[in-house]
Amino acid sequence: MSCGRLSTMDKQPHILVVDDHAEIRELIERFLSDHGYRVTTAADGVIMKRVLADAAIDLIVLDLMMPGEDGLSLCRNLRAESDIPVIMLTAMGEETDRIVGLEMGADDYLAKPFNPRELLARIKAILRRTAGAHERVNQEAPERLEFQGWTLLPKARELIDPAQTLVPVSTAEFALLMAFVTRPGRVLSRDQLLDLARGRDSRAFDRSIDTLVSRLRRKLGDPPRNPQIIKTVRGGGYVFVPKVKRHAPVA
Repeated sequence: MSCGRLSTMDKQPHILVVDDHAEIRELIERFLSDHGYRVTTAADGVIMKRVLADAAIDLIVLDLMMPGEDGLSLCRNLRAESDIPVIMLTAMGEETDRIVGLEMGADDYLAKPFNPRELLARIKAILRRTAGAHERVNQEAPERLEFQGWTLLPKARELIDPAQTLVPVSTAEFALLMAFVTRPGRVLSRDQLLDLARGRDSRAFDRSIDTLVSRLRRKLGDPPRNPQIIKTVRGGGYVFVPKVKRHAPVA
């Protein structure tokens, strides 16, 4: 399935709205279209996958509760092959539901009922952050970073394990890992990581950083009860323990 993204700097951003309620799809489509976005809608996961196979989508607004395959399953499967940003919509406003969505790979979360302007603000923030991340990577990043057999390729936005297998990572996971590997041995508070990896305008909160760290530990094979790569510092935050070897781009 092709899940490439357009450059949000050069082209009209293309948003995919996935919700089984027609009135919600139409409301979001009208509002975002009026604000300069190209919008495609889907009523379920089957149509969503068809759209992703045929179009370059910049961001997905995904409903949690849908008949058939639900939003959590769709998000988890999407994360196995793509880093397209996802904003999860749900009628449930409990913090635990938000955490589950983030654990599945969502970049942000909005509870129904919501103000369309709030959704617009979240979309702008995420697209700004991802576009800025791509620009910074292209301009400043080394060719590759290596630690404990792992290889991080900033320009390609790829993580390769010691067996030379590509490990899929979301936009937020990649940004957090970059924050760690470019500052090894430094204790980074949740506030610092929030700024470095997600940006204050994402309106994330401390617990989302904990969730991202947990996801990264799983992907790096770092045991949560006795982590050796990303250690928790009581009252301080986190520290990236391994030594990192930087390889500068060839001139």
